[in-house]
Amino acid sequence: MNLRARIDAAAMTPYQWMVVALCVLLNCLDGFDVMAMAFTASSLTEEFALSGSELGVLLSAGLVGMAVGSLALAPVADVIGRRPLILISVGLATLGMLLSAVAPSAVLLGLARVVTGLGVGGILASTNVIASEYASARWRGLAIGLYTAGYGIGATLGGVAARGMLADLGWRSVFVAGGVATGIALILLVVLLPESVDFLVQRRPRQAVERINRILGRLGQPAITSDALEAAPRPTTRRRSGNPGVLLSADLRRSTLLIWVAFLATMFGFYFVNSWTPQLLVTSGMSEADAVTAGMMLALGGTAGSVLYGLVASRLDSRLVLIGFTVLSALTMVVFITSTALLTVALIIGVLVGALINGCIAGLYTITPAVYGTEIRSTGMGWAIGIGRIGAILSPMLAGRLLDASWTPVNLYVGAAVVVAISAVALLFLRTGQAARTVPDMASA
Repeated sequence: MNLRARIDAAAMTPYQWMVVALCVLLNCLDGFDVMAMAFTASSLTEEFALSGSELGVLLSAGLVGMAVGSLALAPVADVIGRRPLILISVGLATLGMLLSAVAPSAVLLGLARVVTGLGVGGILASTNVIASEYASARWRGLAIGLYTAGYGIGATLGGVAARGMLADLGWRSVFVAGGVATGIALILLVVLLPESVDFLVQRRPRQAVERINRILGRLGQPAITSDALEAAPRPTTRRRSGNPGVLLSADLRRSTLLIWVAFLATMFGFYFVNSWTPQLLVTSGMSEADAVTAGMMLALGGTAGSVLYGLVASRLDSRLVLIGFTVLSALTMVVFITSTALLTVALIIGVLVGALINGCIAGLYTITPAVYGTEIRSTGMGWAIGIGRIGAILSPMLAGRLLDASWTPVNLYVGAAVVVAISAVALLFLRTGQAARTVPDMASA
């Protein structure tokens, strides 16, 4: 009786795709949230009289919350379960978005953004894991690609909402829309989101057999018995659950550190592009409307790029595909910022930049769960994302300071491209045998 092997070998059912779709929806919240801040940056600067450095701090406030959420909340999922932590995290994100809408000052808006970030950080680490665990071996790469594409979908909707609401309703309406959408998502999750089968087998909480069989029935899989579960070997690594120190144990240290470097460098470039592009394009001479359009093209490209990575990685070595995406991302970032004088060309290159940098995120989300066992998978994913958020936090703040120090948009983009290239170097040294496999070493019973 090996439930992991059964799920991996079976065809994907509509129920499994529904779980993946819920995770996609939650990742949309991250995209909506980050790009809503980017597209309202000009309005916020005007209302609160912000300097470039102050705007950078405000843009980074949510990312600080995301880092703390990933580092502190994600390990809890390995102890209490993926589902409870996701529900708690979505509740926090809803509260933060609504508080952002009524913030009377930049300081209070920043604090509300931290609350939102806490929720989003917990959401991202757990949903990536649960999407991976519910996908079969054949379709896992595509499932994670679709999941990552949710960011681009949410970012596009954030751009459409901002463009449609800013003139008539003001920047606060964008956050009201985000808060309402997040609240609706919470209701859907309470009704539809199941617990991870891998977690139920590993931790064996009360009524584990009943809960496992309820899920297996929806997957079209035969039920298990209490005796069969009890007769199965007891997990010997339970003490590791939720313990971040295990990530740096002798058997995991090298892979963990390389993954952290890759996440940090990639997210530095990712959040630089997504947070500062509209503002920098205005600085380069574009109209605000054209700059918002270019930002939306980045988001649209990101949606396609995540799926493209999943399709290519399902046929080739996922690590090598990720390295290719990373190198091309750095190159196209430089081409993009040097082509702004030609709007049509810039928009086309913008789609490529969005596709490639989002494909890099999809690649990191695909290879990372495979490195860690069930008992520390959320912890490993959460800490990787949390370390990556350090780059995400530094990126907008550093860009703001350098902009105040008379750096040009071209200088800033070239610098960000160099940082992204560091990720490719780290991935070259990552052990293919661990990170590139598509079937994680999940719990069996």
